[in-house]
Amino acid sequence: MKSLTSKSLTYFLLVVFAFIFAFPFYYMLVLSTVPGTQIYQYPPHIFFKTSLFTNIKALFEDLPFLVNFFNSVGIAVLSTASVIFFCTMGGFALSKYEFKGKKLVFLFILSTMAIPPFLNIIPFFKMMVTFHMYGTWLPLIVPNMANAFGIILMTQFMKDSIPNELMDAARIDGLSELKILTHIGFPLSKSGIAVLGIVTFINSWNNFMGALVMLPNTESTTLPVALSKLFLQMDGDRGGLMAGTVLAVLPLMVVFIIFNKQIIAGLTAGSVKG
Repeated sequence: MKSLTSKSLTYFLLVVFAFIFAFPFYYMLVLSTVPGTQIYQYPPHIFFKTSLFTNIKALFEDLPFLVNFFNSVGIAVLSTASVIFFCTMGGFALSKYEFKGKKLVFLFILSTMAIPPFLNIIPFFKMMVTFHMYGTWLPLIVPNMANAFGIILMTQFMKDSIPNELMDAARIDGLSELKILTHIGFPLSKSGIAVLGIVTFINSWNNFMGALVMLPNTESTTLPVALSKLFLQMDGDRGGLMAGTVLAVLPLMVVFIIFNKQIIAGLTAGSVKG
């Protein structure tokens, strides 16, 4: 009886927390179907209405939404691919090879995580202007290709997931170090790569400050900045803004649904291995 009561209480708390976390998403979907002039109406709407396509039409009239969407997708995909490639190579080198100054290099990479990103914003802006990268996608992709978080994550993951004996056997069979990385390192690190990929994609997709500084024009910027400008420009009608917010969140949900098994496997493996 005591066990049943404890289990019921656990399920009740889980349902309450699930409701608390899920309701903002549900309410966002509801507001995207409500006429813009009724967004702030009291009592608030809690059920779906019929103005979704009207709001989407208003969104496309106020913003070059497809251009902003393409910019967000392009920057996020290129950032994710480059971060996975370079951080996996860095993690492989630090976890599987012994070389002079290895600990010093690792500590230096680790120490860069202690620097708040906003402290670098002015020198970073001047550097990008000097390198003629201002106004392009490159400032949002190139500086983070080999970031500290990705290298350290892959170092810790590959240290335990790739047996040294397997690498020695591959060398005896004549595989080069590059082929060991591509044929053994990458396949055995799928879970870690999935975690790094989803974290990088989300961070790049939600990168507001970088896009605001480097891509200030509405026609060339990403969705977060474009939607913030729409919020400032609009007067009363928020239907298009809520429809745009829903469309901006959908890619993140799709990515998580597709890779959820690999992400959970990677997080679970990391927790077990400490």
